[in-house]
Amino acid sequence: MKTSITRIALLVFASAALTLVGTSCRTVRGFGQDVEHVGGHIEHASR
Repeated sequence: MKTSITRIALLVFASAALTLVGTSCRTVRGFGQDVEHVGGHIEHASR
C-alpha cells in the first residue's frame, strides 16, 4: 500500500515539475538548466 501511495506521489510531482519546466523556460539552455535543477531536487529527495 505504501509503495502505491509513494508511486502516485512521485508521478504527481514529476508531472507538476515537467509542467513547470515546460512553461517557465524560453530557450534550450534555460530548459537544460531547469531539468538539471529538478534532477538535483529529485536526487536529493531520494537520499
